[in-house]
Amino acid sequence: MEHLSNVSPAGKLHSVVFDFDGTLSLIRKGWQEIMTPYFTEVLMETPGAGTLSDESACAREFIDLLTGKQTIFQCIRLNEEVVKRGGTSVDPLVYKNEYHRRLLEKIEYRRKGLAEGTIEPVDYLVPGSVGIIESLLNHGIDIYLASGTDEVYVKEEVALLKLDGYFGDRVYGARDDYRLFSKAMVIKKIIEDNNLHGSSLAGFGDGYVEIENIKEVGGVAIGVATDEERMTGIDEWKRQRLIKAGADVIIADFTGLMELEAYLFGG
Repeated sequence: MEHLSNVSPAGKLHSVVFDFDGTLSLIRKGWQEIMTPYFTEVLMETPGAGTLSDESACAREFIDLLTGKQTIFQCIRLNEEVVKRGGTSVDPLVYKNEYHRRLLEKIEYRRKGLAEGTIEPVDYLVPGSVGIIESLLNHGIDIYLASGTDEVYVKEEVALLKLDGYFGDRVYGARDDYRLFSKAMVIKKIIEDNNLHGSSLAGFGDGYVEIENIKEVGGVAIGVATDEERMTGIDEWKRQRLIKAGADVIIADFTGLMELEAYLFGG
């Protein structure tokens, strides 16, 4: 555990918000390898397109910046970049639907394997996920899940990973009308419903957005910088982004449970 601030929730913690993709679930591991080439392809078809490397760098930059928000926001930004280059504006849902079609094609074998039992949930969970969830519940902490992925798919994948029994109906995901959902809205609702303040709320996430959202309300932000390929150690690129976002601590995964419990609960 890398400590970046002196903030601690010990003795005050009431509720915890988890991001899903990359924080608990690895079902969608490699999604950037679908989105970046697709968005680059769209930009290259515009009248004012630059070089392939320039357009790829542009796509990668705004995809990274918006990771953690609903997917539609990346598609809205793509449409803005298309218009800038003299292309025709389209409904960003068109881009979202095509991206999602390509992504589901890539990960279908994972979803099918989990559904049929030929793949075990542990193969697509960030190491130690079940341990930290059970620890939080055993300490009487309320847990929530908020994801930028469409809610219907989030709920399906939570069930495929056998996490639905832990979260129940506290699973929130994106809607086609993006104004009806955001992680900031979920966090605000949790705070209002439970009359919370400051470090009585903590959040786990691997992206910029959820860390910022937690810090904006005075909560404790724990960055999860899992190396998704090796399934061990820190992903330095993620670590740097989480530091910039304002994370209070950074962990590689949840396997250091005793240290994490000491941070969260004291002792």
